[in-house]
Amino acid sequence: MESRKIAIEPLGQTGYRFRFAGLNIYIDPYLSNSVQELEDPGMERLVPVPVSGNEITDADYLFITHVHRDHCDAETILAISGASTCKLAGPGPVCNRLREIGIGSERIIQAGKSPITLARDLVVHPVPAAHPEIEETGDGGWFAVGYVFVYRGYRLYHAGDTSLRDEVIDAVRAVGDIDKAFLPVNERNFYKDKRGIIGNMTIREAFYMAEAINARTLVPTHWDMFAINRVFPEEIELVYNRLEPGFELEILPCG
Repeated sequence: MESRKIAIEPLGQTGYRFRFAGLNIYIDPYLSNSVQELEDPGMERLVPVPVSGNEITDADYLFITHVHRDHCDAETILAISGASTCKLAGPGPVCNRLREIGIGSERIIQAGKSPITLARDLVVHPVPAAHPEIEETGDGGWFAVGYVFVYRGYRLYHAGDTSLRDEVIDAVRAVGDIDKAFLPVNERNFYKDKRGIIGNMTIREAFYMAEAINARTLVPTHWDMFAINRVFPEEIELVYNRLEPGFELEILPCG
C-alpha cells in the first residue's frame, strides 16, 4: 500500500506548509507585519515570523483562500515567489491581486469550481467559504474559498476563513469524509464588527462542522495571531473535553 504520509508545518494564523506527493504546498502564509503597518496599528503580531519569505526556496505551489491581507499578503507572496519557482492559486479576486503586484499570468492558477490536478495522486477541490457570506464572482467562482486536498484517498480540508453555512458543509461532504479539517475558531462578535474585523466560527460551531463533515481530526486555526482574534488553547481543550465529540483534536502551535 502506498504511503499517505503528509508533513504539516504551522506558520501562524491560517498559514501552513503541507508536503505530500513530493510537493511542498504553502497555504495562506502571513510572514510579515503588514496588517499592523498598513491597516491597523493595533494589530500587532503575537506570533513571531517563523521564517522569512525569501528563505522559502522549496515552494512548489502557493494556495491562497481570499484577498484579505492576513491571508493574501503581497510582501510574503512576492518574497516566496521570488525565492521559489512556485505556481500560485486562488479565486478570481486573488488572481487579480496577484497580477496587480506583478505575478505573471503563466504562474497563476484560478481556483474556480472545478478540481485542480497537481499530480497523479493529488487533486485539490475548491469549495465555497462564507466570509461572512458566500459570494459568487462574475467569473463563475467564489470570492473566498477553502480547499480539500485529496491525496491517495486521504482528504485534508483547509477552510480558510468561513462561517458555518449549509452550502459549505454540503460542498465539503460532496468530496467525501474528511480525515483532517483545519477550521477557524476566531468567532464573529459585536466588538469585532465595530472594528470592521470579520470573525469566523465559534469553537462549538467548528466542532459541529467537524462532526457534520465526518472529520477524523480537527485542527483549530486563526486563534494565535492577533489579540482581538485570540482564542486560548485551554478554551478549545476545555470545550472539547466537556463535549467529547467523535473526532480527535490536534492543536498545532506555530513553530
